[in-house]
Amino acid sequence: MKIKKIILEKWIDPALITHHLTKKFGDKGLAWLDSDGKENGEWSIIGIKPKKIIQSRDINNLDKTNNPFNNLRNIEKGFWIGWLSYEAGVYIEPKNPWKKSNMATLWIASYDPIIKCNLIKKEIIIEGTNSSELMNYKNIINNIKNIEEENIIKTKLNFDFSKINLDEMAEKFQKNILKLKKLISLGDIFQANLTTKCEIESSKNYNPLDIYLKIRRKLRAPFGGIIINNDNYKEAVLSTSPERFIKIDNKNFVESRPIKGTRSRDKDLNQDALNAIDLITNEKDRAENIMIVDLIRNDLSKVCETGSIMVPEILKLESFLKVHHLTSVIRGKLKKDKNWIDLLKACWPGGSITGAPKLRSCQRLFELEECERGPYCGSFLKLDWNGEFDSNILIRSFLIKDKKINIYAGCGIVIDSDPEEETDELKWKLLPLIDSLK
Repeated sequence: MKIKKIILEKWIDPALITHHLTKKFGDKGLAWLDSDGKENGEWSIIGIKPKKIIQSRDINNLDKTNNPFNNLRNIEKGFWIGWLSYEAGVYIEPKNPWKKSNMATLWIASYDPIIKCNLIKKEIIIEGTNSSELMNYKNIINNIKNIEEENIIKTKLNFDFSKINLDEMAEKFQKNILKLKKLISLGDIFQANLTTKCEIESSKNYNPLDIYLKIRRKLRAPFGGIIINNDNYKEAVLSTSPERFIKIDNKNFVESRPIKGTRSRDKDLNQDALNAIDLITNEKDRAENIMIVDLIRNDLSKVCETGSIMVPEILKLESFLKVHHLTSVIRGKLKKDKNWIDLLKACWPGGSITGAPKLRSCQRLFELEECERGPYCGSFLKLDWNGEFDSNILIRSFLIKDKKINIYAGCGIVIDSDPEEETDELKWKLLPLIDSLK
């Protein structure tokens, strides 16, 4: 496959490009990976008008043709973007109970051409296999009038926040924390990532892109982005995630960057620094992070070369707009007879959003959580022309289905978790997401 490139002479913000392309072609199958995980972001990638779409939906049907991991093995060379839902775990461990989601378990599409925006160099590159298609997109983008992003957000969005009762949510959350702590004290599990959601309704079906453009003004994230499945199913996933799941480069080196440990940011610089210091020095947060590092090391060992797995960074402080996080880095070298799908399957679902032991934690979370997760706690997936693979963990995410928007957040629970403190952390995570829609 020979990939051709066109570099444009002028810079246009990717938000404006995406908005313009959906006006011209519609939003069916839009995929916009708003950043690439690097500090401040380097690449923003846009796909429109998918060449091919692959979906898996019904987890009650474990037929091979519906298995998302089998379907991923059938994709051809190209540039693919999509999502994989948390409940794809049923194909890893069918004996465990898994809730059924009304959103796709797997949705992934190929794009040709693809638009890459270098946010540092202020450079736009159009890549693909068809020269005439590249020229067509060049002309379309060059004709876009370079206006301020605020001018493209004309739709007034009105949402009903009346169903959100954070105090009631906190009470239920604390009760579930106590149940998990009891299970941990009995040795049933060691750690579990407890989640919940709040639901917002709108009076009409808003364009998910309009919603994302509103959100990203307040919540830019290292793994932000949007994917719209607007065909027979009116659904979309909007991400403000800061967390990488797994990445593979073209030399088969693997990287995972789990996040465990959170503190809120503060406008007062001294208090903000104290919050960061408290996070770095907190024994509970440090132990939780190290526990997940060990879990991921174990997952990687199933498909990586013996002796290749290392932890070059551990318990590193990373500060974002609303929160501080503790992040670690685990790396390894994929075995020659394994590929990115084998790696994905070996590590699914992600350790940072399940617990330890993983499958037992999934079972206990199934019993305690009232709602399915769907794409939340799943991943955005990206496969490049040259076989490089990257994925995030879909935390701090919005799931849109028809007129409903579900907003999710969660906390890692260990033996010395304080229910009130964990509930405060839940609110730190949820409130900025809710406020971004106002």
